[in-house]
Amino acid sequence: MNVDDSPSSVEGDPSRRARPNLNEKDKQTLLLLARQTLREHLELRDLAGLETDSAALREHRAAFVTWRNKATGELRGCIGEVIAQRPLVESVARMAVSSGTSDPRFPPITLDELGNLTLEISALTPMVPIEPEQVEVGRHGLMIKKGHHSGLLLPQVPVELGWNRERFLRGLCEKAGLPQDAWQDQDAELRCFEAEVWGEEEN
Repeated sequence: MNVDDSPSSVEGDPSRRARPNLNEKDKQTLLLLARQTLREHLELRDLAGLETDSAALREHRAAFVTWRNKATGELRGCIGEVIAQRPLVESVARMAVSSGTSDPRFPPITLDELGNLTLEISALTPMVPIEPEQVEVGRHGLMIKKGHHSGLLLPQVPVELGWNRERFLRGLCEKAGLPQDAWQDQDAELRCFEAEVWGEEEN
């Protein structure tokens, strides 16, 4: 996983640079695209071109796509990119398929069950270093890297689980396969990001 040499503070955070904002049309477009992409993949059909006139959708941004059971809210798949490598519209399309078919925690989603699932998209800002005391629950997503271990939690996770800052940091370490207090180690690299998060239930 690539690591940059940004200053170790959220001051001057590049995630706050001017960027094309996602409007409601953009968000709805991405929700429809994500579902259509997974459906066409499961039907063994080629996806149509990803042309768009939206500057916000053409911007290179990393994204996560999450699938959940409509009735129970249980997680059915969640995979995303950490570093922006491609336009947001392409990232969402790719992650829709990956999260639906390649999450090692779950069997692949089938065409028959797709209608019983709802999806959520998280469009990420660039990652920057952060100190533990600067972490804000509900605002920041976090990634920790220590040795060969790394883990990431989206900003909505601690809110959904009712975690405070310290529990968030401990949970992040657990996700990375590290001791819960590893975030305090000097060789642990802690990075933050923010995310625009929306789902089908909001539209």
